[in-house]
Amino acid sequence: MTNSLTGRVARPSACVRSADGEPQVWLGANFWSRSGGPFMWRSYDPDLVRTELRTLSEHGLGVTRSFLFWPHTVPEPGVLDEDVLERFADFLEAHRKLGMQTIPTFLVGHMSGENWDPAWRAGKDVYGDVWMVAQQAWYIEAVTRRFADHPAVCGWLISNEMPNYDRSGDRATVSSWARIVAHAVRAGGGRQPLSFGDGAWGVEVTGADNGFSVRDLAQLSDFVGPHVYPMGDDPVRQHVRAAFVCELSSVAELPVVLEEFGVTSDFSSDEHAADYYRQVLHLSLLAGATGWLAWNNTDFDNLAQFDPYRHQPFEQHFGLTDVSGRPKPQLVEMHRFAEVLRTIDLPRCRRVPSPVALLVSAYLDAPDNWFVDPVHRTDVFRNAEQSYIALREAGLAPAVIRESDGLPTQPSLWILPSTKAVTTPTWHRLRELAESGATVFASYGTGDATAQRGPWWTGMQPLFGARHTLRYGLVEPILDDEVTVRFEEDFGDIGAGATITVPVAGTADGRAILPVEPVDATVVARDQHGRPVLLRASRGTGQTVLCTLPLEYFAASRPQANPDPTWRIYRALADVAGLPRETAGDDPRLMVDHLSHDDGRTFQWVVNASDESVTYHPNPELTTLQGDPVADHRTLAPYGVDVLIHPPTPGEPS
Repeated sequence: MTNSLTGRVARPSACVRSADGEPQVWLGANFWSRSGGPFMWRSYDPDLVRTELRTLSEHGLGVTRSFLFWPHTVPEPGVLDEDVLERFADFLEAHRKLGMQTIPTFLVGHMSGENWDPAWRAGKDVYGDVWMVAQQAWYIEAVTRRFADHPAVCGWLISNEMPNYDRSGDRATVSSWARIVAHAVRAGGGRQPLSFGDGAWGVEVTGADNGFSVRDLAQLSDFVGPHVYPMGDDPVRQHVRAAFVCELSSVAELPVVLEEFGVTSDFSSDEHAADYYRQVLHLSLLAGATGWLAWNNTDFDNLAQFDPYRHQPFEQHFGLTDVSGRPKPQLVEMHRFAEVLRTIDLPRCRRVPSPVALLVSAYLDAPDNWFVDPVHRTDVFRNAEQSYIALREAGLAPAVIRESDGLPTQPSLWILPSTKAVTTPTWHRLRELAESGATVFASYGTGDATAQRGPWWTGMQPLFGARHTLRYGLVEPILDDEVTVRFEEDFGDIGAGATITVPVAGTADGRAILPVEPVDATVVARDQHGRPVLLRASRGTGQTVLCTLPLEYFAASRPQANPDPTWRIYRALADVAGLPRETAGDDPRLMVDHLSHDDGRTFQWVVNASDESVTYHPNPELTTLQGDPVADHRTLAPYGVDVLIHPPTPGEPS
């Protein structure tokens, strides 16, 4: 996945394509009518449904994700409930008349904190029992055949969070089941795009193998659909998590639809819910997502005495509207986002290629026979996510490169954050890239695992020009609460004599420095005890930079950490690598990125990731989306977003 622009690598941002091959932007909501929630097909109110859909449509939302509640749709083996299907047909007609579309979901299954078996399942294995799989395939094929040609159907989803419904399947069995049920859609005449509704919670994203491999299912899918509901201790990480998950979900370069995201009003005030929506929508767009389906369309205070809301009370208040149908601030944010998508003409936009590669270690999704400690997998995710944040804080929008997919030639700057291990061939490949002109940066990190906790690095001296002085089985602990990094020579825009204070956090296993002695590297900075912290070595036409501190691990282990000082080192590193700097890159509270349009225009995003108003000075050539010139300074409200236009350069090909 390379780009002809020297030193830059493309970042995926494909749109879902319709059965006719046209690019689609799905913006909408997961839908249950407040007439019954999961039981809506038994208490269907066609007038209320039309009112609910009209509210979404009036706010720029054109797509719903709908659910055929499995216990009601298939009351007996081989039997479809005709009343349910007639009501679903009316539901489709309601969409058609409003110019809306929907994505039917078949196996439901799991919903809102409860599992709902068909009465006839009788404990049978959903994935491995041949009769049970045949029942699912029959049901999916029959319903698809009935509705495949309806203009309101824009896609299909096999399930809702199947890993929550049944966690018994291994990867081989689940993949075989997936092939059968996906083929049932095609056998029923369904030509629309298809995915599985599993949440993209497989090992490639989470590091935990639940049987649903994102990579394996990508072979059968037309898009990937993450479900993201983070619980955290840092506002920036909380707002960026969905974007980072979208980056990791882009397996096989399939389109990414943020299939579920949202907040319950029981966990968030209205103003903070609006902030969350705004940040998630814009940052996930910049992370390559091209579809968004909020959870969900309405509140359910009227159903408090019924399951699942009886025992999951917070599930009543994820709505874009309250129980009376009144729009909540989240829906207002969706409407504003819809206007941005319409104005920029998203199907004709793409992410601007990046000169920076954030390398995600193959140990995140390594096979079980590698004997990888589960804690190590978690460390890879946390450190890479924190690095992603710090790069954005430094004004550097990275391409997320998975080691397991191979390392492209193009990126000018490689980032390996708090790295315990990449594979042996990758270490050799990184040396080749440095010798060919790239800058390779790696920070050391043992992480929280207690077993084999030394660096799994090959050729440290040939690559970084330094030798370690570790003692077997021991880490070199950092006993201070802070590390003062003092620069002995200029490093990018950090001058000799400058200091950066790095807060220390983590477990006794991870709070460690890599003790080294330079061989042919130059010590750029030391800590307060005189130990080398940054070392720089020339390699061919490029260079390597070794950081002996686990910068990203420290930040990932701290609450309220961002912006963390790591961004400052990254920005200087970009200068060392000769990368251009964003004008807003001087303020870590602002995250800057770009989309380019086929007509040659470039759209610039400036996202205020902080709870403070921030003033910045934009490029004077930029205009607003309405075409108005910009002043020499602009002030963003807390968690605010600016989208500006850079006109085409005269004579530049579009």
